[in-house]
Amino acid sequence: MVSRTHSLPFDPALGIAGLGLHPRYDTDDRSQIAQVFQAITACEAADENAAPHLQRSLTSARLLSELEAHPACIVVALLRAVIPETRDTLIHQLKLDDEIQLLTQELSQLDRVILSQENRDQGTDHERLEDLRRLLLSLVQDIRVVIIALSERVWRMRNLMDDDHATQQRLAHQTLDLYTPLANRLGVWFLKWELEDLSLRVLEPEVYQSIARQLDERFIQREQYVAHFIETLQQLLDEHGMAAQVSGRPKHIFSIIKKMRAKNLTFDRVHDIRATRVIVDSIPACYTVLGLVHQQWIPVAGEFDDYIARPKGNQYRSLHTAVYGPDDKIVEVQIRTHEMHRDSELGIASHWRYKEGARSDRSFEERVVWLRQMLDWQKEAASNTGAPRPPADSTIFVFTPQSRIIDLTQGATAVDFAYHVHSELGHRCRGAKADGQMIPLNQPLKNGQCIEIITVRQGGPSRDWLNPDYGYLKTHRAQTKVRQWFKQQHWEESLSQGRAILDRWLTRSPKPAPALDSLAQHCGYSRHEDFLVALARNDITPRHLDSLIHPPSPSTDSINIPLTPISQPHSDKGILVVGVPHITTVMAKCCKPVPPEPILGFVTRGRGISIHRANCRSLAALTSQQWQRLIPVSWGEETAPRSFTADIGIQAQDRQGLLRDVTDTFMREKVNVIAVNTQSHGHQARMRFTIQIDGLEQLARTLRALQDISGVESAYRQ
Repeated sequence: MVSRTHSLPFDPALGIAGLGLHPRYDTDDRSQIAQVFQAITACEAADENAAPHLQRSLTSARLLSELEAHPACIVVALLRAVIPETRDTLIHQLKLDDEIQLLTQELSQLDRVILSQENRDQGTDHERLEDLRRLLLSLVQDIRVVIIALSERVWRMRNLMDDDHATQQRLAHQTLDLYTPLANRLGVWFLKWELEDLSLRVLEPEVYQSIARQLDERFIQREQYVAHFIETLQQLLDEHGMAAQVSGRPKHIFSIIKKMRAKNLTFDRVHDIRATRVIVDSIPACYTVLGLVHQQWIPVAGEFDDYIARPKGNQYRSLHTAVYGPDDKIVEVQIRTHEMHRDSELGIASHWRYKEGARSDRSFEERVVWLRQMLDWQKEAASNTGAPRPPADSTIFVFTPQSRIIDLTQGATAVDFAYHVHSELGHRCRGAKADGQMIPLNQPLKNGQCIEIITVRQGGPSRDWLNPDYGYLKTHRAQTKVRQWFKQQHWEESLSQGRAILDRWLTRSPKPAPALDSLAQHCGYSRHEDFLVALARNDITPRHLDSLIHPPSPSTDSINIPLTPISQPHSDKGILVVGVPHITTVMAKCCKPVPPEPILGFVTRGRGISIHRANCRSLAALTSQQWQRLIPVSWGEETAPRSFTADIGIQAQDRQGLLRDVTDTFMREKVNVIAVNTQSHGHQARMRFTIQIDGLEQLARTLRALQDISGVESAYRQ
């Protein structure tokens, strides 16, 4: 049997012998552990405030010894007694292996994770499960870190009664949410059971004391019954030549209460309080013992579980059955091999490559493969929200200085981190520190680093950040925010320029102008902001604006077409021309109007009427004599099924596959491309397409889809 956990504090006077090192540790291991033990006790003697930390380290080290954990775990647990600065000095002075340094660093990262979870202790169950998933992903690089943390939490829970009520409640909930599932998955049962019982004692003291009292009251009677059952079973096995060890099984209050609630049982009907365990040499012997037990006593229906043929998710293996013993009292019997028993008690903690022999421990390798499958908790968290989660290998977890966990894409940089925390932090980012050390902004971050962003009071991102060759941005989220910043800057600058142009025009205009919103609608814009930006970009010139608001009266003498109103004044292009039936109209190539944009007709010489957008630059450049050849026109109803051409421009960061993504977008929007012109200048790409569309709605939808393509900075109508 594995020795049980100690209830009394560790007595430093016992020295290294108090750790109870297992014979499995060789001379070199013992020598190194003794050396570290002497070093930390010397530091403790010099620091009167170090006693609690020393007691935690010694208790943790003794628990790890009972687990037969890797000797490096015991060394790291002992080093936790001193502050980080002293710890680093000791590692250097004692010439300890690099793995000791790495384990202590990862354990410090775990401390930050736990601190973050404590700050969110009032969160929902899903949020706690999410924290647990992140914890596993952060620490799966070395499982020994988790084992050390479990041993330290046992010490913390044993000494919980000196804390205030709120702290006790928080730590007990945290233990059940984080530590006991970890111990369960690692198969470290005797730590799991103690953590569960200690948590229950805090969270439900009355229930805990009630069960404990009933166990104590019937202790003698129950132990006598179990002892008699064990004696009978041992004789039975001896008679059949079975080499087996039969013993009683420890009773755990948490598991008793859990079974009572799950099956709605009273304490008297819970058979866990009378339990035995049989340990044999081989798997066939397990089934032989099972057959003998069922021949001797009547089995309880529905209480047989074969965890050898179908191991539990944490690789637990054993045969479980329950029988009606003497006086028809139910007794639980567990049957397992020595190896199964070792695994069930110590779990993965005892699986490590030992220095005796060159062959690797195959079962350990299989356990590590299984342990990485624990990331199925990631799938559990995703199923609660319905949202898919990225694979563990594609995600890293870093910390803010406040211990908040940030998950990023593998290869993400400090700039990606800054934009993930807050857009404004990203805009003003000028430097970064990882674990207190300055790093380049385009250096990929590592799992578990604590990132601090250095900012300026005012400023914005650099265009170099959008250059994929420089490697500043990895995440799509950060790239989108940088592009939005530049678009917003250009927009606001153009908006300011448009207001200035409009103010100058209003000052010079001899006639009063309509309100700004009316003015924008008159020029074909639904928002006055778009109208002002068009002024700044010279899409509408002041001269054009004056002609739209105060157009000259057309002279009929200079137009050789009749102006007599008719009932159906349609052109052959579906354009309504006032007073002119069935006249030839041509869509102007300079602006390519699309319904329902405001339009004007221009009487050409010999080609009928050229139809322009009302804000066309060509109209703005007309002379005073040419203005007299303008004629009012409008769209006819029969234009709906027709298609119209439009020119659009795209400015983007040049990359492989960009043109393919653009053409795929045109296909999805059912847009026909009839002309293409692309140019690349360095890392910038400029594209121009002539497309066929049904109207402005399809054009706007297409432009929005183009702007969502990765690398596209702007998509606009030319």
